[in-house]
Amino acid sequence: MYRKSTLTNGLRVITNKMSGTNAVTCMVLVKAGSRWETKNISGISHFLEHMFFKGAKKYENAKAVSEAIDSVGGDFNAFTGKEYAGYYVKVASAHTKLALDVLSDMMQHARFAEEEIEKERGVILEEFNMYQDTPMYQVAWNFERAMFGDQPLGWDEIGLKDVIRGLKREDFVKYKESLYTTENMVLVMAGDVNHDEAEKLADKYFHMEAVKTTREMKSFVSGLDSVERVSLQTKKTEQTHLVCGVPGLPEDHKDHYVLKVLASVLGGSMSSRMFLAVREAKGLAYYISTGTEDYLDTGALYTRAGVDVNRVDDAVKAIVEEYDKVRRLGVPATEVKKGREFLKGKLTLRLEDSENLAQMYARDELLHDGVRTYAEIAKEIDEVTAEDVHRVAKDLLQDDALYLAVIGPYEDEERFLKGLKF
Repeated sequence: MYRKSTLTNGLRVITNKMSGTNAVTCMVLVKAGSRWETKNISGISHFLEHMFFKGAKKYENAKAVSEAIDSVGGDFNAFTGKEYAGYYVKVASAHTKLALDVLSDMMQHARFAEEEIEKERGVILEEFNMYQDTPMYQVAWNFERAMFGDQPLGWDEIGLKDVIRGLKREDFVKYKESLYTTENMVLVMAGDVNHDEAEKLADKYFHMEAVKTTREMKSFVSGLDSVERVSLQTKKTEQTHLVCGVPGLPEDHKDHYVLKVLASVLGGSMSSRMFLAVREAKGLAYYISTGTEDYLDTGALYTRAGVDVNRVDDAVKAIVEEYDKVRRLGVPATEVKKGREFLKGKLTLRLEDSENLAQMYARDELLHDGVRTYAEIAKEIDEVTAEDVHRVAKDLLQDDALYLAVIGPYEDEERFLKGLKF
């Protein structure tokens, strides 16, 4: 069971004691993703994430940071999304103080040394190139750029090359000071942890001054001129990578779990409709799955696939046909039940890991000001009916709502636009 406290400086501290483990994950989540950026600093959230590991007051460089955790056999990492950034250390619970010491040092005293910025600039540019050379990842970003257009929600988290090349130390300092505040952060400890002791340790290590957050998230704006139904990136590939889908729902929408069940039915597993129809029956794809992206004020329902370069039109047609079937005919109650049980089962497996549990609780608290337990989520999933799934499918799956991103050896966008209709 989780417990929550708020320190006098406004930092929220959540713990969840898990039985049968001697490990603990300490995680800090911050509302500082790419939706807080402007064009002239596009990519700074991700760049900043890297820089936190390059040295602070006590752990003065990357070697000191990594050696501190490696010396006790721990794991540490970070991630940046569109709505938040996260930093975590996972160790044997006997080393909880060390984990908090490392995290708090980087959060409060990161130095952003000029020479480290220059070195990491090259690393991030190579990461940029890696994604360009990995189309199964890049195509997902292209899809959101097409659907959401030229605004922060449509920009890649990694940013723009020219911006990455030009960011200066003062940019990092200013951005950190504007968002990395106690009211804008959540600390979660999950695993072998005692809440009262954790609260004392949090107060000791994160004894930060309470200051106001001064940067606001850019709200989603619909109907931009920059939105395009088809995003085609011409590239010589042996396999075509594509994402086809429609705008979805905000995460706090009443039909959030209805859409999750629909995605599960369509392409959540190896026995789902997309997998059986597009991969097994027609042999058009190697990988194929359907999922959702869930943001504070919008979302997406999408199917991603790697398909034969010579049969891409057939693959797009087959995916659209599966969308059309659930839109017109709905989904039998037996499939809806299977979709519900699939979601609950996957959630159960995820929450066996303290890292996943810490991230779920931190994200809920950070973005929605409250934690949802497994029981509460399972109850919402169990309430989804076949009628709900059909209603949401009809609402979202419309001709003029279909978007497609393709990376492959093609030059004619019009051929793909013709396939985006029921």
